[in-house]
Amino acid sequence: MATYTSPHLVDFRERIRVGGRLISEDEVVAFIERWTPDAERIGATFFEVTTALAFDWFARQDVDVDVAVIETGLGGRLDATNVITPLVACVTSVSLDHTDMLGETIVQIAMEKSGIFKRGVPAVVGERKGGVARELASLAAAMGATPVIVAAKEYDTSDVSVGPGGTDFTIERGGRFFAVRTPLIGEHQAWNTATAIAMVRAAGAAYSVRLEQCSDALRDLTLPGRLDRRGKFVFDVAHNPAGIAVLVSALARMGIERPLTAVVGVLSDKDWRGVLDRLAPVVDELILTTPPTAPANRRWDPAAAADYARALGANASAVPDLAEALALAGDRGSTVLVTGSFHTVGDAMSCLQLSPMAA
Repeated sequence: MATYTSPHLVDFRERIRVGGRLISEDEVVAFIERWTPDAERIGATFFEVTTALAFDWFARQDVDVDVAVIETGLGGRLDATNVITPLVACVTSVSLDHTDMLGETIVQIAMEKSGIFKRGVPAVVGERKGGVARELASLAAAMGATPVIVAAKEYDTSDVSVGPGGTDFTIERGGRFFAVRTPLIGEHQAWNTATAIAMVRAAGAAYSVRLEQCSDALRDLTLPGRLDRRGKFVFDVAHNPAGIAVLVSALARMGIERPLTAVVGVLSDKDWRGVLDRLAPVVDELILTTPPTAPANRRWDPAAAADYARALGANASAVPDLAEALALAGDRGSTVLVTGSFHTVGDAMSCLQLSPMAA
């Protein structure tokens, strides 16, 4: 199986994998050396070049890639990944993010995301909010996708139990109930699993897994940087209020030791006030910092963020240097949460000499 995901945490090559193996540095260098003149001539973006690199490498594997999981980079309709015709296309959920590019309303963003649906190709709607799900299903049908599967009409999840080692839940389909366990932590992972099951079933019998076999199929699943617990550190790349709300819900059920100190770095073009609104009430201390790899034009002001957090009644301080912030948090917190962006989590893992792929 091949995977193409973005962004990466520490190593660019995390984005492009086959059978869990990262693309080699030599392959990346050779592709860039060969195609940079053409990329510059046509004005290709970084993501477009990376997508071409991934697809080229997948096609040249000695063993055929039987399944490729391809994640869109931004939106869908105009995304570089949308050049493929997939076995199945899925929009997992829609929230207000990247509004400067995708639109300022949920409906506008849904229209952009639904651009991945194709005529004659199964479409899966993972969104559970009724109005948005209906909009996505309508858009899929208008594009000629078939069948159009609204996962919430096919599946239900219940009895969700979250612990330090994973998430247990019951999934119901057609009046039958199955106990499922995923190693991923968080109440939201129950529905994520149901959506993934809907996708593999829609892809065809060759790919489907019987519901009673799901726990075995998921046993070795990892998701670096998402409620990713490493000793006293918990890493999560949530970077908007919706993502932080999910994180907060999961933290409450993980049995973490207190005090809980959060090292937070958010990009300036995100709703960082909304992030702090949700984090401040549930942590014992906020240390606000700036990840070194954050683009200069997207760096927030930790001091201003600390002022805002203190106005909320939080114990907050600004420590712009990430390494210093991590050291301070490690001294003060029995549990240290690192969150706010992919940059923050990736840079923190790098500082702490942790490999995302060793999760």
